[in-house]
Amino acid sequence: TKPSAKVAKKDEFYTQRTDIENELRHYKEHFEGKVVFCNCDDPYESEFFKFFALKFNDFKLKKLIATCYVSSPVAHQELPLFHWMEGGAAGKKPYKVEITEVSDYTGDGCVDLADVEWLIKNKKNVLSVLEGDGDFRSEECIELLKEADIVVTNPPFSLFREYVAQLMEYDKKFLIIGNQNAITYKEIFPLIKANKMWLGYSIHSGDRAFFVPDDYELKAAGCGVENGRKYIRVKGVRWFTNLDHSKRHEKLFLYKTYTPEAYPHYDNYDAIEVGKTAEIPHDYDGVMGVPITFLDKYNPEQFEIIDINPHFLPLLNQDSLDQNN
Repeated sequence: TKPSAKVAKKDEFYTQRTDIENELRHYKEHFEGKVVFCNCDDPYESEFFKFFALKFNDFKLKKLIATCYVSSPVAHQELPLFHWMEGGAAGKKPYKVEITEVSDYTGDGCVDLADVEWLIKNKKNVLSVLEGDGDFRSEECIELLKEADIVVTNPPFSLFREYVAQLMEYDKKFLIIGNQNAITYKEIFPLIKANKMWLGYSIHSGDRAFFVPDDYELKAAGCGVENGRKYIRVKGVRWFTNLDHSKRHEKLFLYKTYTPEAYPHYDNYDAIEVGKTAEIPHDYDGVMGVPITFLDKYNPEQFEIIDINPHFLPLLNQDSLDQNN
């Protein structure tokens, strides 16, 4: 994630590849013939770039583009692909990488990062320094965004509203990581309500580890160092996307029966309170206030999200009362 110079420096988190692999494997059919843009991803360090470079042929990509903000404070331990460039990583400038071909040029029987490096040096795949600072809002990066079909990255959490607004403005498909609290943002919830954005497949509970810069102060429990790299654990992480996936259409089996005693009615809103998603009554035909974690199970064919309230999130109706069909 590459934050603006004007936002907190503590917004620089690097997604681990296991989380990327666990999510991306559910969307493979969406990527054939597509241009993928990772516009918050330092090519030196990004596991998003690494994943798509190695999976370029498997996913049948047309092109992979990665750009990053002006400099990465991480010590280039994960992807030292560009050490052969004049000056190496010393300048730590904003780079752009464009890959259109990945083949087994090293002849070792598999496609790996050595092949990608060889291609960049010898086969005209593009590695260049950006003219601007690499901010996703810069004119230079917006032009690349226009070319892209799908954006996949971990944007700065503090700029999530602005980042999503840009994706919507340019009508892009996307798969991005954000905080669960973003669901409640006035700029985000209407998109979820209108089925223009929903939660991803793989992350539905717990916290996730993110690598952080070397100067990041580790204070919270669960933080630490792994293979010489600092990491922190962040609660409430979710994937956000507008790419369809099978889990989004799984019908939630409901077995609870409505009674006024079990489901109190709100004093200030015409709806009943449902404390847990599993306790949604199968036979209630009115509005229900459910926990925000309901969206992990949301099936647009089964439920309709109708509103949001800061005290009970979201409010919904069942589209079908016969849950056994």
